[in-house]
Amino acid sequence: MDNWFKSRWFVRAISLAFAIALYVFVQVEIDQYQNDSRIFPNTGADVQTVENVPVNIRIDEENYVVSGVPEVASVTLEGTTGTITATARQQNFDIFVDLEGLGEGTHTVTLEHTDIPDDVSMYIEPKTIEVTIEERASEEFDVNVDYINAGELPDGLEIGESQSDPGQVTITSSREVIEQIAIVKVYVDMAGVTEPIDSREVPVNVYDAGGNELNVRVEPENVNVSVDINNPSKDVPVNVQISGELPDDYSLSSITPNVDEVEIFGTSDVLQGIEEVSTEEIDLANVTESGTVDVGFNPPDGANVPDPETVEVTVQLEQTRSIEGIPIDVENLDGGQDISFVEPENEEMTLTVTGAQAEVSELTADDFRAVIDAEGLEDGEHDIPITIESPENVEAEGEFEQVTAEISSE
Repeated sequence: MDNWFKSRWFVRAISLAFAIALYVFVQVEIDQYQNDSRIFPNTGADVQTVENVPVNIRIDEENYVVSGVPEVASVTLEGTTGTITATARQQNFDIFVDLEGLGEGTHTVTLEHTDIPDDVSMYIEPKTIEVTIEERASEEFDVNVDYINAGELPDGLEIGESQSDPGQVTITSSREVIEQIAIVKVYVDMAGVTEPIDSREVPVNVYDAGGNELNVRVEPENVNVSVDINNPSKDVPVNVQISGELPDDYSLSSITPNVDEVEIFGTSDVLQGIEEVSTEEIDLANVTESGTVDVGFNPPDGANVPDPETVEVTVQLEQTRSIEGIPIDVENLDGGQDISFVEPENEEMTLTVTGAQAEVSELTADDFRAVIDAEGLEDGEHDIPITIESPENVEAEGEFEQVTAEISSE
């Protein structure tokens, strides 16, 4: 082997082999560097990434619609710091997909950009996308009004008629999507509403038969909605409610409100089942005299009586009481006769009187007469009926119906 190294041609061959190997190694490294530079920013340059850059579509919009194009893309800029900073801040470039000249169907296309400074490189993510081009179609649809939080309306209020302005909208999309449209509606939030809604602007929503919202072009995107708020009412009789029992010796003669009917408010469904409105209960255990009392109303759930808030109720009582010491008067006794009482010996009686409490409570013994008629009676002992004279509308009953008396001649 020592002889080989001494050979001039052997050394030259070895040198040539090393030279070729070195050349190949260097060339491979250069190619790898160039490839990496196209994929990743050069570590010797500045890099900035701009997110959410809008993607524009170039297509014959009069005849076609396209799906599959992302709304935004991510852009990476590489270059000198000052240049890419200005480019990123000003964004004086467009990201777009050029579909002009393509027909209906599915296509794989590349996202492109408009001119940028020569010393700036741009990388777009995604680079390619798959889009579908379809024939454009437009139709008019009626706008339906729906409500949310309708249950939060105050008691008695209900939703009346509604209308939208305009009543129809024009929807544009592919023919396939247009044929999927099942309903076009707007939602009106009724929370806190106490008065009619006048021209509230709300967005239009488009749904298929499964309730899925469709991404279509709507013209106009918003409509003005007006909604009537009704407060139904009807006149119903007043029913006075009582509880408890009157004290002893009292009875209820009448109890009447000062109005026969009141206007009660509620939704139509609630009012349909109401034939009268009751008052709050009057506890008779606390009533000892005739008079008036103010009581509120106790309407059914979902209804109310705003005016009047109370009703005046007149309570008429009958009272039964005893009046003692009523003298028994004798009439038509002959002049030559004398009379003495056997029973009762004291020539008095007690009356039980019944009538309106206001009158009965004021009566005294002087307001009554107990009379026996001795006309034509002969001497001897007699049972003589008693006649009671009392004020009008007052009933009086004696403790006994007759007296036993002895008539004698002088």
